[in-house]
Amino acid sequence: MKKSIKKKLYPGWMCIPAIVVYSIFYITPIIIAFLFSFTDWNMDRLNSPHFSGIQNFINLFGDEVFLRSLGNTALFAVMTTIFKTIVGLCLALLVVQKFKGNGFFRTLFYLPCVLSCMIVGLLFTGILKQDGLLNNGLAAMGLSNLSRDWLGQYGTAMFWIIFIEVWMWAGFNMFLFISGLQSVPHELYESAEMDGATVWQRFKKITLPLLAPSFTVVITLNITGGLKVFDLVYALTGGGPGFDTQVLSTYTYRAFGLGLLGKSSASSVILSIGVAAIAFALNKFLRGKEVES
Repeated sequence: MKKSIKKKLYPGWMCIPAIVVYSIFYITPIIIAFLFSFTDWNMDRLNSPHFSGIQNFINLFGDEVFLRSLGNTALFAVMTTIFKTIVGLCLALLVVQKFKGNGFFRTLFYLPCVLSCMIVGLLFTGILKQDGLLNNGLAAMGLSNLSRDWLGQYGTAMFWIIFIEVWMWAGFNMFLFISGLQSVPHELYESAEMDGATVWQRFKKITLPLLAPSFTVVITLNITGGLKVFDLVYALTGGGPGFDTQVLSTYTYRAFGLGLLGKSSASSVILSIGVAAIAFALNKFLRGKEVES
């Protein structure tokens, strides 16, 4: 009897180190931020914060920069999720086929994922700045009239941030879709082909429905990752020009840098609750679609 109990408890004991680390570095900071979000804590009152209720949250939703950050975060998360999912699926459908050099192309498409966002940001900053590689290339082709400060205007800056994010992480989605494609029984395709189904019909009726679990993982990961974006935006534009490309994470970071600790805590709480709620709702919705398909 005792041996049976010990066997049942053994996996639980093994989880303790992970739970401790997770609690110290994730749960505890969230609790502390939540508590301080209801205070006027700042650098002038570092050791004696006063309770201010929900005033920080009221001030945030009355701040045009914060609202702009919310919009930019939503735009970035939605657009990058759409394009990373589409590009990742297309790449997976390409490299899942058997051909010479298959492994090379898989590695090539995945390679940007292993690069540091800060390094990528610095690299593309050198390409896209006013006297950067892109403008010099346009000038060499006699197209200097098209030259501009690509990261100095909202439209082009946000476009390049989204483009670079898709370039970096589409390869990661590719591998998630490859695992899903490889689990589809080949006999289904053979049977459909014998029944006269076209390539598009096989893709629509077999591939897409059976990839539903992969879509759940890919979309959930990309949405949550997009909502939490910080390093790429910070490396490319720092939230500029002005506050045009500010997202929630950079807004929180800037508020913290200005010594508005209670305000930055409130912003981080909104971000954490928003990400958790959206991820939960999205995952539940997509799981339901898996059952239907």
